[in-house]
Amino acid sequence: MTKLDFTSNSSPSVGIEIELGLVDMETMLLANQIEALLNALGGPDQTSFKPEFMQSFIEVNTDVCQTIGQAERDLSGKLVTLESACDSLGLGLWWGATHPFSSWRDQKVTENKRYFDLLNLLQEMARRMVTFGLHVHVGVDSGDKAIMICDRINQHLPLLLALSCSSPFWGGRDTGLQSNRTKVIEGLPTAGMPPHMRNWSEFTWIVNHMIDTKFINTIREIWWDVRPHHSFGTVEVRVCDMPGNLHDVLSLGALIQCLVSALSDLIDSGTYQLDSHPMLVRQNKWRGCRFGHEAIMVDSYTLKTRTVTEAADDLVDRLLPKADELDCTSYLTAIREMVRGPSWADRQISLRTKYGNHPEMVRDLVNQARISEPVSR
Repeated sequence: MTKLDFTSNSSPSVGIEIELGLVDMETMLLANQIEALLNALGGPDQTSFKPEFMQSFIEVNTDVCQTIGQAERDLSGKLVTLESACDSLGLGLWWGATHPFSSWRDQKVTENKRYFDLLNLLQEMARRMVTFGLHVHVGVDSGDKAIMICDRINQHLPLLLALSCSSPFWGGRDTGLQSNRTKVIEGLPTAGMPPHMRNWSEFTWIVNHMIDTKFINTIREIWWDVRPHHSFGTVEVRVCDMPGNLHDVLSLGALIQCLVSALSDLIDSGTYQLDSHPMLVRQNKWRGCRFGHEAIMVDSYTLKTRTVTEAADDLVDRLLPKADELDCTSYLTAIREMVRGPSWADRQISLRTKYGNHPEMVRDLVNQARISEPVSR
């Protein structure tokens, strides 16, 4: 059995990963141009800009940050650099969890042995993985604690999904869902809600068993909504759709950093590991996926229903002392404004109605999300 050593973090550091689509600025279709873009950025061997499974993706990573303010400065600089490289190639960056009208059938797998092995294992379920998400890492001090946090944070994941919904369209069709990405990802054999685990030893056993029996090729093929990351020493929250701009990315990042750190404190003070029934979490996740900001969710403690706005306000109130400690109060309280406005899925639907076609809706949102000034053509 392979031993997994958890890299301990002494602080609730934060790292943010954003997955963005590459679009052709003429057609607004997804463009299989990752190789050309990485070359324009200085070559493929770097840590800030990474290819993903399909050639129409790019992943942008922050360095390890202590505050959300540091993450904002980090991401802002990298996005300006990325936008300049895209401009030189006639590309734009799509900030949404699915592309509204590009077909998954037209996307090419990135030239990489790991990705080809994954394609061979998962077949069409892998080819359909043309989705974009927000992943937030928060440092914790032990593997056992990471497992406990993954269990305790489960009840909050539906709210994070509801706040971030941005994938109402699939293949040119309105799916009726606020997050169609969620249902695409759940088609994978190791995605969705994580199993209940008691400690780091059990997680290590599960990973080794799946690899030894050839259920997965590597630990990187565990795509749970939240998972421990042993080499980074973090809890990685993966449930979110890709929000439509950097502002909302940072607000969600603050909410997640505060939540993981607060749960860590609770564990240190002594608390029961599980405090929500998995069926309630599953139910709430569906509600968030279907209705976004308009979802009605069941409170895990009172078992009564409440709106997403009420749930968000309550969680922000509870986390304000932690936000003050982590120097991210303004980012956290922006959640109140976010939840009272239209979701990114709603904005896509409204712009589709306004323009009467998907390409102009995509162009509008691509330009809105830019950090730097759009180039004139």
